Amino acid sequence: MEMKRVSGILLHPTSLPGPHGIGDLGAEAYRFVDFLAGGKQALWQILPLGPTGVGDSPYAAVSSFAGNPLLISLDKLVEAGDLTEEDIANPPEFDIDRVRYEPVTAWKKPLLEKAARTFLNQASETRQEQFKAFCAEQAYWLDDFALFLALKEGFDANAKFENAIGTWNVYWPEDIRLRHENALHYWRERKDEAIAINKVIQFYFYQQWWALRWYANQHGVTIVGDIPIFVAEDSADVWADRDLFLLDNQGRPTVVAGIPPDYFSQTGQRWGNPLYNWHNMEHRGFRWWLSRLRATLNLVDVVRIDHFRAFDTYWAIPAYEPTAVHGRWDRAPGYQFFETVKMQLGELPIVVEDLGIIPDDVRRLRDHFNFPGMKILQFAFSGLAGGLDPSNPYLPHNHRHNAIVYTGTHDNDTTLGWYKALPEWDKNAIQNYLMHEKSHIWDSDIVWVLMQLAWSSVCNWSIIPMQDLLRLDSDARMNIPGQAYGNWQWRFRAEALNEWTEGILRDSAYRFGRAHG
Repeated sequence: MEMKRVSGILLHPTSLPGPHGIGDLGAEAYRFVDFLAGGKQALWQILPLGPTGVGDSPYAAVSSFAGNPLLISLDKLVEAGDLTEEDIANPPEFDIDRVRYEPVTAWKKPLLEKAARTFLNQASETRQEQFKAFCAEQAYWLDDFALFLALKEGFDANAKFENAIGTWNVYWPEDIRLRHENALHYWRERKDEAIAINKVIQFYFYQQWWALRWYANQHGVTIVGDIPIFVAEDSADVWADRDLFLLDNQGRPTVVAGIPPDYFSQTGQRWGNPLYNWHNMEHRGFRWWLSRLRATLNLVDVVRIDHFRAFDTYWAIPAYEPTAVHGRWDRAPGYQFFETVKMQLGELPIVVEDLGIIPDDVRRLRDHFNFPGMKILQFAFSGLAGGLDPSNPYLPHNHRHNAIVYTGTHDNDTTLGWYKALPEWDKNAIQNYLMHEKSHIWDSDIVWVLMQLAWSSVCNWSIIPMQDLLRLDSDARMNIPGQAYGNWQWRFRAEALNEWTEGILRDSAYRFGRAHG
């Protein structure tokens, strides 16, 4: 993939300001694009856009193809005539600094359903034709997803009665769990209204997102999206294509994903995602993955593949194991897969997450297809009790052009929070590396220092989390890996997009040869 020397910001749309408790695809999203363009930034990196499941994580979506309904702008539904001004005139007093998903969902979901009913009954012929075309084009995933969601909303009540988390492979009747044809026919007829509503809501999302992406592209801003390597167990993906995953005859995983014990965790990380049946995937010509890539690139301009190493080798944990300690490394057909992608879809704009302990085989796979990797500056300056290792690949002098440099990612603490928590020997090592032996780097200055390192790096792309641009502390952190709840909540306030912050971006873009437009 060709990479020009540019820079950008990492920000998920949920973190945008606005009156409805969560960032959406309305006016503030367009204002953010204007902010990027004014700051001569070419990249807006986001997290996965799917409808979130347990823990509100965008990396545990209910579908790999659907969009998150909570991102739909209610204001735009008023403009379209599907809601009235009165419908949204008195929202609850939402937290303006954090997304509280439960109250946001409780208020917004009925409004989306009301809008969808209005659309189905009153939309103009032109809009109805657009909707029919959308349903036909997206039928390969939309039909199963709309039914899955309709069923899930009903059967999840059984789980709530038992104070449990509902999953299709536990709480659904066996005939529909295993997709018997007569059961599918029965439930499609019984849930026809809910299915239609779910399809309209997806139509809303896609229409609004496509319009925002077009606006961004027109202003010289490229959208960098994200594909999680694995999918959630409780998803339409697994239910609709059970033979593509390693499941038992009831649809429950026999092995699950994670990573083995390491420096950061004595028990590793047990993510719990079902693992792919790569034999069946390959036998089918990797059609499911090809569809997933096409669908993602229908929404974004560049796609980042999360946990790329699992296309080479992945940690397989028996499903009965409570931790990731006992597992094994299994091999995936990475070369065959990406050769198929190249043959079927051409040279795709793919970047890969190649962080952590990466074997040489994974690097060779990455470099064989010329995929840009990632460099995280926080990783260059952490855990230095034994002294700074000059061969550390994250140190600026080891960067390469075909890569993206970050101060940190959504999984890291903010740079200010990270630095404040470092032991003194790590801080001293940073100062020595940066030739600051005689002038102490204060906590409040480190963010500026690392942003300058990122912008000045030889990496063609430099991306800064919005929290670092605003120099925020740990309370603005987006995600703590291994923590199931309380993540993905941070939002910034509207006044943060001002001439001063835009000027910082613009000046740095010119100074370090990254100005765009």
